[in-house]
Amino acid sequence: MSADHILETRKLTKDFKGFVAVNQVDLQVRRGTIHALIGPNGAGKTTCFNLLTKFITPSSGQILFNGQDITGEAPARIARRGIIRSFQISAVFPHLTVLENVRVALQRKLGTSFHFWRSESSLDSLNERAMELLREVDLESYAPSVTVELSYGRKRALEIATTLAMDPELMLLDEPTQGMGLEDVDRIRQLIKKVAANRTVLMVEHNMSVVSSIADTITVLQRGATLAEGPYAEVSKNPAVIEAYMGSANTELQGAH
Repeated sequence: MSADHILETRKLTKDFKGFVAVNQVDLQVRRGTIHALIGPNGAGKTTCFNLLTKFITPSSGQILFNGQDITGEAPARIARRGIIRSFQISAVFPHLTVLENVRVALQRKLGTSFHFWRSESSLDSLNERAMELLREVDLESYAPSVTVELSYGRKRALEIATTLAMDPELMLLDEPTQGMGLEDVDRIRQLIKKVAANRTVLMVEHNMSVVSSIADTITVLQRGATLAEGPYAEVSKNPAVIEAYMGSANTELQGAH
């Protein structure tokens, strides 16, 4: 494994009682880049994410992080290594304030249990770092707002802040712009580019305009296997990729810029 690769999979495979969802995928994610996993529905993208974070166990193959084999490790151990995932569906506490959501994530990072018997003011020491993270995702002015009142796009921005609170070395973003209007998509696109400045991002994303504008490398999956890999300009012209997308909802492959 090259030192400039933070994550590598070798023949990563998952079959569910004869159905092969991920088929011998060799993935190499370069440190400090944005790497996108794309493909038609049912291509195995989310299953691949679930394997990387050990929400499901591979049938065969290897996962290496910073050169170390982590295939047999539990999800909590993988998170402690710095592989942190945000989910397709916004995973924040709706009835806490924006600031409180980030404080909860920071408290998790401390490894302490939730100190229900201690006064809330005991968490005030986390406020400064929480506000820094909210500044990073342009939510500082929303700190006192109850999360349920935020727009969908800002909830996703908050989720990125709570992911950042876990101090990820590798951020896994699962469909970060799913279900968003154009304005929110653009905000999240810029936000991903900003937070990726000093960390590595691996993302599953359907929106080709987002992928084409921020991803350094794209891996295209089809039926669980790697169909193509490379920069967008190269992958978007690949006849096999164009054919895979024809008839799907993602026919904007060529005209994404």
